[in-house]
Amino acid sequence: MTVLPTVNRDGFDLVVYQCGMEKCKSSHSYGPAIRDHFLIHFVHKGSGIFNVNGKVYEIKPNQGFLISPDVVTYYKADDKDPWIYSWVGFKGIKAESYLKLSNLSQEKPIFKCKEGKFVKKCFDDMIKATELKYGREFRLQGLLGVFLSELIEEAGKHVVINGDYKELYIKKSLQFVETNYSRKLNIPEIAKNVGLNKNYFSTFFKEKMGVTPQQYIIKFRINKACELMSNDALTISDISRSVGYDDTLGFSKIFKKEKGISPKNYRENLE
Repeated sequence: MTVLPTVNRDGFDLVVYQCGMEKCKSSHSYGPAIRDHFLIHFVHKGSGIFNVNGKVYEIKPNQGFLISPDVVTYYKADDKDPWIYSWVGFKGIKAESYLKLSNLSQEKPIFKCKEGKFVKKCFDDMIKATELKYGREFRLQGLLGVFLSELIEEAGKHVVINGDYKELYIKKSLQFVETNYSRKLNIPEIAKNVGLNKNYFSTFFKEKMGVTPQQYIIKFRINKACELMSNDALTISDISRSVGYDDTLGFSKIFKKEKGISPKNYRENLE
């Protein structure tokens, strides 16, 4: 097992605390015990049982289980065919939301992944990354993200988009706009990033936000432009390009429609 040294990790989206791989002996077990972070085990070979919330799950190759913080769990390798598994322990401000997108939670702790070889490589790469001296934290964060993205992709094939998932998809959409508003951006691209049909995405976005995706993008860009107006080093054209509008005239028309005043007059009123 590789346990990483303690550093200040506040504010990280994902933080890997430990990772490793183990070939267990017959009947090898752990617990009952609790953890203070999320812990995922993925079985490569063999089998075993996982006990949580009064339920016992039999885990086989290409299956895994999630241990949530502060939850009592117990797991044990099979007597005749003990498992070989990899694991990763992690925290982070977005850890729980990523797990929800993977359809994983304390109530739904079991998952299956067809791409077993791909997942094994993710774990192998994480274990190797622990040996890095300078870029370890960011390499591990990225590799954990790759692993979770595979779980999210697999979960997305089987999940029904209910209210909770809509909320997560909305957050993902808003984050995408916030990151990409300064370049050309269209609705099909956002829908594809979220992983939904364009028309369905547009419908539930308006349902949740009260405006269409395009209206939201415009409002977001214009509000960003207003923030930049106080920077005297930027011309109106500079601001226009900075918020995704190459055509300054077109930007001015949209700005006036949104704010009821031209960009030039808006800036003058700030003085």
